Amino acid sequence: MSNSNVIVLDNGGGLIKAGYGGDRDPTIVIPNCLYRPLTSKKFLYPSPTTTEDLTSAAIRRPIDRGYLINPDLQRDIWSHLFTNLLHVSNATIASSALLLTEPLFTLPSIQRSTDELVFEDFNFKSLFVADSPSLVHLYEASHRPDGLVSKTQCSLVVDCGFSFTHAAPVFQNFTVNYGVKRIDLGGKALTNYIKELVSFRSVNVMDETFIMDDVKEKLCFVSLDVPRDLQIARKFGKDNLFRCTYVLPDGITHTKGFVKDPESTERYLSLTDETQPSGETNMDVDQPQVKERKKADLAKNEFDLTNERFLVPEMIFHPADLGMNEAGLAECIVRAISSCHPYLQPVLYESIILTGGSTLFPQFCQRLEKELRPLVPDEYLVKITPQEDPILGVWRGGSLLASSPDFEAMSVTKAEYEEHGSARCRRRFFH
Repeated sequence: MSNSNVIVLDNGGGLIKAGYGGDRDPTIVIPNCLYRPLTSKKFLYPSPTTTEDLTSAAIRRPIDRGYLINPDLQRDIWSHLFTNLLHVSNATIASSALLLTEPLFTLPSIQRSTDELVFEDFNFKSLFVADSPSLVHLYEASHRPDGLVSKTQCSLVVDCGFSFTHAAPVFQNFTVNYGVKRIDLGGKALTNYIKELVSFRSVNVMDETFIMDDVKEKLCFVSLDVPRDLQIARKFGKDNLFRCTYVLPDGITHTKGFVKDPESTERYLSLTDETQPSGETNMDVDQPQVKERKKADLAKNEFDLTNERFLVPEMIFHPADLGMNEAGLAECIVRAISSCHPYLQPVLYESIILTGGSTLFPQFCQRLEKELRPLVPDEYLVKITPQEDPILGVWRGGSLLASSPDFEAMSVTKAEYEEHGSARCRRRFFH
């Protein structure tokens, strides 16, 4: 049942998910940015169905590295969202509550800017601020009432988002702040990495953010055996199970890029754990190849991907390969759980929930379990549950919370904000 008096806004660094409390899915999902295509002289607002040619489009984002750095730009995007997409009038906003998601450990100065946006620029009646892990936990607990998460009321939420990746223990719907661990690597860094790899090897795509996002989502996957796959990726012809061709938009016949042979994208699934690169042994690694590498034909508007397809998501598991002085995801999870009380640790290992767009890479869950198992004591079970829809999971948790009878009592009203100020009101959210 929809509660149209509460607007639920999952304000991510990559996408904004917006809708009404009680609905199953958000009404609107749009990129959280303004963009200017080559054909336009001014920045355009995002829409759910963009038909423009986004080749070399310039982008302005209000959120950088996960935190709000440009409130004015965010106000413009929200104003467009409420007025033109959700079709909510100013009078309706004044009588509505807002449930807003915010990253963990947001600085007080950024919290003040957010509160000013909500209460002074948009005049919402009341506000509740939640963090992503607690909303994901709430949704999973209510979605599976007989599951372990619901019975024990604790879980470890692994959120691989646009700006960074968090491993956050949640206990009785509250995020355990001292146990949260973070890797400063998310979907944006992976897109930038694939841009660099393709630009170095084939075609200069450093300005093609939207196109390379599409390449990453359609072609990348997580390798279960990197040394083996690197060997296979060096082969020629049909022996190379990873080679795929992506066709760039030409602006005339097609304005969006596409994969040339969609069936070739799934050939790697025929590999098993026992598969060895045929005709090669480990002795061959340092031997020079007889044939030359296929050179990119710049006359054609396309490029090939081979080992880039699995080397890009590999960064989540081994950020050190990118030169980042950080632990991989498996070690990050172990450190987060080890920070919690020993009684909670076995339960947390059994209730790991994956959310966020970067967990959508094929074989992500199997690889994480493979990396995690050697680091966990033998007597503990490891169970990793991917969310049904990792991109919408946080919003659905917010929608559930907004439709609960206690929501109004938990929120901060505009009158309280005007009387006590931002810092005092924020104490109510236990952040």
